Amino acid sequence: MKNKIIEEIIERLIYLSGIIAILFVVLIFIFLLKESITFFFETNFIQTLFGIDWYPISEPPKFGLLPLIMGSILVTLGAIVIAVPFGLAAAIFISEVAPKWLRDILKTGIELLAAIPSIVLGFIGIVVLAPIIKTAFDLPSGLTALAGSIMLAFMAMPTIVSIIEDALSSVPKSYKEGALALGATELQTIRRVMLPAAFSGIIAAVMLGIGRVIGETMAVLMITGNAAIMPNSILQPVRTLTATIAAEMGEVIQGSLHYQALFGIGLILFVITFFINLVADMFLHRRKA
Repeated sequence: MKNKIIEEIIERLIYLSGIIAILFVVLIFIFLLKESITFFFETNFIQTLFGIDWYPISEPPKFGLLPLIMGSILVTLGAIVIAVPFGLAAAIFISEVAPKWLRDILKTGIELLAAIPSIVLGFIGIVVLAPIIKTAFDLPSGLTALAGSIMLAFMAMPTIVSIIEDALSSVPKSYKEGALALGATELQTIRRVMLPAAFSGIIAAVMLGIGRVIGETMAVLMITGNAAIMPNSILQPVRTLTATIAAEMGEVIQGSLHYQALFGIGLILFVITFFINLVADMFLHRRKA
C-alpha cells in the first residue's frame, strides 16, 4: 500500500513537471510575441523579411532581415555538411568497429566535448582557426562564414555522434547476425542493414544538430566577422540572427522599434528551432515505433 502511494506521488510529480515545461515554452512564446507584435504591425513584414539592408539606427531605420537569415542558413548548412559525415563515421566506429574498452573511452570523450563552453571555442577559433583560413585562402580576414561553420560543426558533433550511436545500438542484434550468416561482410552489413534500420535515428540526430547550431550565439559572434551583408560566398564575413541579438540588445533603447525588431528576430528563431525539434522528435518516435 505504501509503495503504491509513493509510486502514485512520483507519477503525479512527473506529470506536473511535463505540464510546467510545456507552460514555460508557451509563456516564452507569448512574451516574445508581446514584445515584437508592434514591430510586425508598424513595418511591412514582407519587405522586412526580404530586405537586404540592416541599418536599425539610420534615419529612417532599415530592418532588412534577409542578410541575417542568409548568414544563419549559410553557417548552419556549412556546419551540417562538415559535421554529419564525420559524426556518422565516428558513430559507426564507436558502435560497430571499436573494441569495448576503446568504445567506453571514446563515448566519454565525445560527451565531454559537449561541456566545453562556446566562448572558449570562440577564442580557439579566433586564435587558431581564423589565421589558418586567412592564410590558406589569401583573405583579408579569416573571420568568415567558413570559420563559423567549422567551429559549429565541432560543437554539433557530440549531439550527432551520441544520437546516431544510440540509434545503431538499438537495432536488433538479429539483423546483424542474419546478414553475417548470409555471407555479408562487416562493411556490407553496416551499409545495407544497420544504417537503413537506424535511418530515422540518423535523421533525428541531424535535425537536433541543426537546432544546436542555429541557436548558437557566442562562437558565431566572435568568429564569423559579424558583418550584416548579403553573403555571396562562405569565405565572406556574415552575421547570424543570434549574433545580432547579442551584439545589439545591450545598447538598444527599451521600447523602441529597434528593441522590438530584436525581439522579432528572437521570435523567428524560436519558431525555427521549435519546428526543427518537432521534426526530430517525430523521427525519434517513428524509430521507437
